[in-house]
Amino acid sequence: MTATPALPDSPSPSPEPAPGLGNCANCGTPLLGEHCYACGQPVKGLVRHFSSLIGDVLDSVFEWDGRLPRTLWPLLGKPGYLSNEYLAGRRIRYVSPFRLFFFLAVLTFFVGKLTVSFGEGGGVNFGGDNAIETALTVADVEQARDAALAELAATTAAIEAGTAAAGTAAEGPGQAGADVARRASEAALRSGEAAIRAQADSRIRRLREAQAAGQPPPPPNVARLRFDDGDWDAEKNPIAVTWLPGFANDWLNQQVGRVQKNIPRVQEDPDLFKDAMLGAVPSTLFVLLPVFALMLKVLYVFKRRLYMEHLIVALHSHAFLCLAVLLLFVLSALDHWLAPDGGWRGVVFKLLEAALWIWMPLYLLLMQKRVYRQGWPMTLLKYAVLGWCYVVLLSFGAAFTALAGLVWM
Repeated sequence: MTATPALPDSPSPSPEPAPGLGNCANCGTPLLGEHCYACGQPVKGLVRHFSSLIGDVLDSVFEWDGRLPRTLWPLLGKPGYLSNEYLAGRRIRYVSPFRLFFFLAVLTFFVGKLTVSFGEGGGVNFGGDNAIETALTVADVEQARDAALAELAATTAAIEAGTAAAGTAAEGPGQAGADVARRASEAALRSGEAAIRAQADSRIRRLREAQAAGQPPPPPNVARLRFDDGDWDAEKNPIAVTWLPGFANDWLNQQVGRVQKNIPRVQEDPDLFKDAMLGAVPSTLFVLLPVFALMLKVLYVFKRRLYMEHLIVALHSHAFLCLAVLLLFVLSALDHWLAPDGGWRGVVFKLLEAALWIWMPLYLLLMQKRVYRQGWPMTLLKYAVLGWCYVVLLSFGAAFTALAGLVWM
């Protein structure tokens, strides 16, 4: 048999440029799609309609398309579902865990800034009655002192009247309880009067000293931070941690100085502190996330799962908590807006808020059970250990957030 000579390989046809796209503006190669296959430059630049830029930002940053509504309901109502789907490889249909958490954390505490308020006049009092401390003359101090004493006396009288009425309605133990309550209110009245008079005397003394020295009235005597049984002072009594280098102690004292300066601002407008705290919460959660995943890794070490798998679970659990807190903020705002006087609407909102508070720990327990698939005794034990450890961790995080709020406000 004569062998049939092999035909030479025919060259593969060169790809034809997509109609209407033309050539790449960077290298001149015919374009086949949204990106140049030779240099990688995208066809779309910034010089186009602003609405299309907004759409690209929402899609690339938040994946704001069909995936978002497909993700939010399982996140809220189906514990462990998203984590199991992601670990099983079904990822493209849902928002990625990191973007989901980032989006919800930013949105939640932004809404918190808008809806949560300490209220008008609800000052954060770091050092006594503001009317006394801000008085500029001795007469103003005495007037503020007398007003504070009258208010304290009226409050105490109302309490005594209530306890006396309760005592006359009962014999024996009831009358004895009324006597104890009356004596306690009298002691509280004497203690409060002494504190108000001491504060007024201190303010009057400082005003007279400034007047005698020909100086302007002194600023309000705000609370001082105390270290080593003395008021903090950058020169006379600074923080000095022996095992830290000098530059670290200098940095600590700079932050304490900022806190000391910010205390009067917080007294004047407490919402500044609230906004600073809520602004620092997302950063704190980002720090706690890998630690929470590490605790899951330790608790489920015999499951032989990768650390990144536990991090996915941590991201989804924290995203759920952010979504639940966001709904609490919204429900609270709707309650104040639609039901300021209570009524059946107020009852509905309160019931929804209570249901969310109950659902949060229950959701996390069910999520842990469905993702790691252990029996109920081991799941409950590990849930209790994890919860206790994380509450301690959150306490430190909350303290850090409060300090960060005072420093960075």
